Amino acid sequence: MNPAKTTSIRPLGNIDIAALAAAVRAIPEAVWDAENAAKPNKFDALDATRHIVFRFINDPRDWRASHDRPAWGPWRTLLEPVLAQAVQPYGYARPVFPRVMLARMAPGGVIHPHIDANLAAKWPHKIHVPLATNPQVVSFFGGAAHHFPEGTAVEVNNLGPHWVRNQGATDRVHLIFEVFDLDQPGPTQ
Repeated sequence: MNPAKTTSIRPLGNIDIAALAAAVRAIPEAVWDAENAAKPNKFDALDATRHIVFRFINDPRDWRASHDRPAWGPWRTLLEPVLAQAVQPYGYARPVFPRVMLARMAPGGVIHPHIDANLAAKWPHKIHVPLATNPQVVSFFGGAAHHFPEGTAVEVNNLGPHWVRNQGATDRVHLIFEVFDLDQPGPTQ
């Protein structure tokens, strides 16, 4: 495990999400449906969420190799400023983003307790940036329930048990991504 990862949550600050959030609100349902059907992250725990995956790892055992998916190109100019703002507190000169995606949970949706068990999840920091939420969205990380407001970035402990519940009347949409420092020695170095 990366010793720099949080064991609970780590607030990273406010982020300017205006342009990205407006573009996300304009995504047609047919695009959500098509992207979700083709997503590479098909895990039982995520059945309550729909995803648009921009970047993804090549192998679940290795975070160091990833690839751009078709949606990355058209969305890159909206995503990169948000990614850069969110990770600024780490001070990384060469941040790498192996997984980048939108996760949309409808009202009444639940992600049941789970841990991110694949080896590729053990090193990068896992970051959430809420783009749309409501006060009844509760996320459980680090042994406590949290509500993450729109426009904030927070690192979460994905290696401990975590779950999410949307008991509100509106969708919850988060930009979820991972980051690691290319200059930080890895566990095999």
